[in-house]
Amino acid sequence: MCALGFNSLGRLLAPASAAAESRGPSAGRLDYPEPGWAMKFGVVVFPGSNCDQDCYHIARDLLGCEAEYVWHHERDLKGADVLILPGGFAYGDYLRAGALARFSPVMESVADFARRGGPVLGICNGFQVLLEAGLLPGAVRVNRGLRYVCRDVHLRVESSETPFTRLYEKGSVVKMPIGHMEGNYTAPPDVLDLLDREDRVVFRYCDTDGNVTDAANPNGADLGIAGLRNREGNVVGLMPHPDRCSEAVLGNEAGRKMFESAVHTLAVATASSGPAPDGAPALGSPKGARPSA
Repeated sequence: MCALGFNSLGRLLAPASAAAESRGPSAGRLDYPEPGWAMKFGVVVFPGSNCDQDCYHIARDLLGCEAEYVWHHERDLKGADVLILPGGFAYGDYLRAGALARFSPVMESVADFARRGGPVLGICNGFQVLLEAGLLPGAVRVNRGLRYVCRDVHLRVESSETPFTRLYEKGSVVKMPIGHMEGNYTAPPDVLDLLDREDRVVFRYCDTDGNVTDAANPNGADLGIAGLRNREGNVVGLMPHPDRCSEAVLGNEAGRKMFESAVHTLAVATASSGPAPDGAPALGSPKGARPSA
């Protein structure tokens, strides 16, 4: 686990231009601040999660990071620097997707970690859990076609100002797969306006040319929203699956940059801050107010 003090957390969410010169090429060739440096991914596992091993594989086998599973009954996040809530059908999606998972003991620790600035990524069902837990605003409904949708979609990158999108270019178009029945994002009109004003939409469904159209929207999500962040920027959720398009053998590596962005962001922050003083908190450990959804 990297020793990253609270004073460095602001660098995680600094404008992407501030770190532009230090962006290294992708595909596992990122520069690390010191020999032996490694960050640790924590992959939260609920009953019914089915993408946890994919995320673990990316973190440990593709990126060379430390990784550990965190069972839903646990409160100890095992020193993770970054948390991933993976896709699947937590608790069988009973009541509605994510409704029961939000009450798991681990979610208290996830909320505390997020409150203290720790980066949290929710993918598909993980996004639904973050919405139910109030860590992100809004909700998802059944797809407008009342059918499960499983196919590739195109996404326009709306923000590169998060720890998970730092290596993407704003306005670029990427292709990722989706697989969900309840992905129709919605929120009250005033919340949707706020998301736009505060640049909190991270991805929108689009066509191959980057046009956000109804035809390109696979589930009816308001304003074509495929992913968003909280006000502080450290919590990100999206319905598409970057974990299913992170290596060449799958025919698409577009999603790998989400995981590499997290490594890059923490590496830059660690290199900028230097070693944490004795007794300084690691990433996510200082106390503070709960992040605004």
